[in-house]
Amino acid sequence: MAIDMKQYGLTPSLEKSAGEYEGLVIARVISQEKGIYRIVCESGEKPGGITGKLRYSAVTASELPAVGDFVMVDWNEGGNAVIHRVLPRRSCFLRKAAGNTGKEQVVAANIDTVFLCMSLNLDFNLRRLERYLSVAWDSGAVPVILLTKSDLCPDLESRRNDVHSVAMGVDVLTTSMTEENGCRVLLPYFGVGKTAAFLGSSGVGKSTMINHLLGQDRLDTNGLRNDDKGRHTTTRRELILLPEGGMVIDTPGMRELGMWDVEEGIERTFADLEELAEKCRFRDCTHSGEPGCAIREALDTGVLSMDRWNSFQKLKTENAYSGDSRSYLLAKERKFKEIAKSNKFNKKR
Repeated sequence: MAIDMKQYGLTPSLEKSAGEYEGLVIARVISQEKGIYRIVCESGEKPGGITGKLRYSAVTASELPAVGDFVMVDWNEGGNAVIHRVLPRRSCFLRKAAGNTGKEQVVAANIDTVFLCMSLNLDFNLRRLERYLSVAWDSGAVPVILLTKSDLCPDLESRRNDVHSVAMGVDVLTTSMTEENGCRVLLPYFGVGKTAAFLGSSGVGKSTMINHLLGQDRLDTNGLRNDDKGRHTTTRRELILLPEGGMVIDTPGMRELGMWDVEEGIERTFADLEELAEKCRFRDCTHSGEPGCAIREALDTGVLSMDRWNSFQKLKTENAYSGDSRSYLLAKERKFKEIAKSNKFNKKR
């Protein structure tokens, strides 16, 4: 029986783009682990890989397929599918790859809603939330803050107020998986063809929530360590079709979320600071001691907390550094590809 790809988010716009590639079929990447993909199309599911041409022509890692991408494939009934093209994305959640590689990493693509999960125990951290919000806003998806394990919080209202103070205009939900209908607050964000992703640290309950939405224990779960931090349970990104419509993407827990060219996301997350800065007497105010500085006045009067101001400056600095790194890496990768092409040409001659 043919699979209805509209359930997987296929739109008329994507169908139009797919029509440009004769002989290939449109599919969606539903899981990725290292260089191994699993894709779904009207004919079913199967493993897939990418062509050498696609791998070679990609200047950055973000040009390669990721979970959630719509791709053009040679289905190849007798073997694995072969991915030839990645279709344009409507949203893309990027971060700086973990470690010191200085490269970007696509967490997931074509997301409608991104649930930023933070548990109401020792995992609660407003500065980390500001970081997640900046990256989420820049992705093109709509962020929703999901405070988990509300049964462990003695002062829930205070915590919610803290979150609202740094997440203006963002929906804030609370859940507890100890309740029978703990996931009911999530249901309005799902629907046929809609994709949501759960992002957050290990141990916040992402896999548990997805199991509740599925109505079965499909994903492994794990408890907290003695220091109240989570253990890594999910080891790969995976897109899962929900029985009542919509899809979720489960992602491994992130202990670090590096900035990667998210200037617009930072400006939106810290819109209150941008509005304050417009009230400064001088347009080029550096907020470091000039007369008539609205930022310094807000800090002195307590309207703006020093923690939030420091967080803003830290993220701006980190993002500027990642921007410089991105330009350097792009130039470097293009240079080596030009050298490789030249060597190949000379060898043929």
